[in-house]
Amino acid sequence: MAHAMKDHIAVIGAGAWGTALAIQADRAGQSVMLWARDAARAALMAQSRANERLLPGVPLPPGITVTANATQALQDAALILLVVPAQALRPVLQSLPTLSAPVLICAKGVEAGSLMLPLEVLAEIHPGISAGVLSGPNFAHEIARGLPAAAVVASADSGLRALGVTRLGSPGFRLYGGDDPVGAEIGGAAKNVIAIAAGAVMGAGLGENARAALITRGLAEISRLAVALGGRADTVAGLSGLGDLLLTATGPGSRNTSLGMALGRGENLTDILGARQGVTEGVATAPALVARAARLGVEIPICAAVAELVSGRLTVREAVAQLLSRPSRAE
Repeated sequence: MAHAMKDHIAVIGAGAWGTALAIQADRAGQSVMLWARDAARAALMAQSRANERLLPGVPLPPGITVTANATQALQDAALILLVVPAQALRPVLQSLPTLSAPVLICAKGVEAGSLMLPLEVLAEIHPGISAGVLSGPNFAHEIARGLPAAAVVASADSGLRALGVTRLGSPGFRLYGGDDPVGAEIGGAAKNVIAIAAGAVMGAGLGENARAALITRGLAEISRLAVALGGRADTVAGLSGLGDLLLTATGPGSRNTSLGMALGRGENLTDILGARQGVTEGVATAPALVARAARLGVEIPICAAVAELVSGRLTVREAVAQLLSRPSRAE
């Protein structure tokens, strides 16, 4: 076994986003260890120097070492990026050896069952670790190709914020520090759910006006929930809230929007998911987010309608009718 390089960035998860962030860290001048859970997949990526399945046509730079050995990936790391889907975060964290470097979580969602946000899951399994989130309006394929983008490194730990910005930022990838990880996590989780609603409206042929109204009222829901959990409304108005919502709810490359569009056209959820490679986070997050909000007595009607939609209890037309029939109130 090759020895792990000193002072590198460990990227845990070799999906599209993990691969893109590994490429970005290399672009920012870092040595990178990219961990794939599947040994055969790690070997294929190491040999082909690409993630052809999820990021076709984007070569892996020589500075990235691909491995299926988590101990090798984590040993002597300066910073760990956790880039696995929100619903896979707990089993992956439980499988990892002791973490000795600060962690930035790059997953967006709410865990089904526990209703926990990713940082809460991390704190439960690996307590006492300096942690934060990397979040913003970022499509993996664009970051991998070096197109300009911005994101937020949100943590209560100012040292970790500085470390993330310094180690991962480059002229084409502008990073901002933020001290409200809760607001950033809620923005990242909820925008996937709102995007399913926005896509469904477009797929059902209900028009741009309806989509714009949904996105705007959806942002108000995200803000209410973030504040109820101790986050701030101004975070939700920034890159990790409004920025991410705009990208995900309007970009045709968004998995959540395209899933919503297919539902809006009357396609079956099982068929839609069966034909996909990547994970569409909003499907599992919708009911979990609604349940978490209900605990706090926070109303999030658009997210609730999406939860009903993905469970098959409502059609798109019924969901929209339900939203439009809500009592009038001041904005």
